[in-house]
Amino acid sequence: MARIYPFRALRYNTMDVAIADVVTQPYDKITPSMQQGYYSRSPYNLVRLILGLPELFDVPGQNDVYTRAARDMAEWRSKGILYKENEPCIYAYQQRYSVPGTGESKWRRSFIALGELLDYQQGVVFRHEQTLEKPRTDRMRLLQATRAHFGPIFMLYSDPALTVERTLFGSRFRAEIELTDEFGVLHQLARVSEPNIINILAAAMADKKLIIADGHHRYETALEYGKVHAPAKLPHQERNLSNSLPAPPYPEAAVTMTFVNMDADGVTILPTHRVVHGLPNFDAKDFLTRAETLFEIRPLEGTDTETHLKALAEAGKSGIAFVAVTGSKRSLLASRPDVITQALAGISDRQQQLDVVTLHVLLLEKLLGISPAAIQEETNLRYFRDANEAIEQVTESVANIAFLLNPCALDQVREIAFAGDVMPQKSTDFYPKLLSGLAIYAMD
Repeated sequence: MARIYPFRALRYNTMDVAIADVVTQPYDKITPSMQQGYYSRSPYNLVRLILGLPELFDVPGQNDVYTRAARDMAEWRSKGILYKENEPCIYAYQQRYSVPGTGESKWRRSFIALGELLDYQQGVVFRHEQTLEKPRTDRMRLLQATRAHFGPIFMLYSDPALTVERTLFGSRFRAEIELTDEFGVLHQLARVSEPNIINILAAAMADKKLIIADGHHRYETALEYGKVHAPAKLPHQERNLSNSLPAPPYPEAAVTMTFVNMDADGVTILPTHRVVHGLPNFDAKDFLTRAETLFEIRPLEGTDTETHLKALAEAGKSGIAFVAVTGSKRSLLASRPDVITQALAGISDRQQQLDVVTLHVLLLEKLLGISPAAIQEETNLRYFRDANEAIEQVTESVANIAFLLNPCALDQVREIAFAGDVMPQKSTDFYPKLLSGLAIYAMD
């Protein structure tokens, strides 16, 4: 059973700050240049809390990025830069964006609320990617210092009837926050405090299964934190008797989530291209010769990336395919199905259908000799959303080879997650991202 709860969010006071100057992309999507840009926008930009810059004389646990985050958050609250809502709310959240590479315009509609933290084994919340220890430790230290969740977990659910969209949007939606981010995405937010509306949504979500789209590390961190702080005996009452609104049994039992209906026409998954670097004995000609035992190799003419991506998409309709970029040469690698199936023997049928699994197991591990551990730790890999940026890594001789991929299908994510399986890291790039700082959950 998926339980959702309204909450008294910590909000930026827009009388004192411009909201566009203080909110950010999710912490793990903030590049060093974006981090510097956020720092320069405002002394109250959220980046100072979620991804602070280290200082020369930092002392872990005494004066570091985490203790400064707690200090700054307390200071901003005392100044009124951050204020707490007077009543529990949920937030209707919609984004208008252009799908990269197509120009197609879409709306993605969702809502922000607290969601109950549950073990994966309970069959309500499902993951689709593995997590790593280092980012979990980082997020735990921030959570311990601040006792706050600054950005929501991106959750997918299924509702062909579009219950949420019909309840929250349309003529009743009135945005109180509106901004356009650095990627040209329009974000609109409206608070919803009516108990009847909140209870309708709580009832509608009760039978849903949830898939984590983005935020696996933060979810698992919050889950662990919640277990540590669970009281010996949970209270029986889960409702706020003053207004009959649902409430979590204790503050640490929930985390902020944004709920997105995967049956609505607003979910876009982009590919994450792979760039291999640091291989001392890499030989492009030898690689392509060995790859020909697994793939049909088709040379691509010219340097027009858009044309090559279209060829990749067309090839992807009939099987797994990649574009390999080596120096000035670009090649389309189209899988030989029987050969690939035999080469991936021992891997589940679901996994065999994933382009990224074929890439990792056959091209990265088998042909290039990169170990699974090195892949997991990103020792020889870089990841790029933009194909041209990936290609530049090769043409500027800072990488050995780039692989351009087709995006993973939403049905594949659903099937993998509900089967209790996982994909390799960075298999999906749900676009656009959810902004951090719109509605903060402070447990104190």
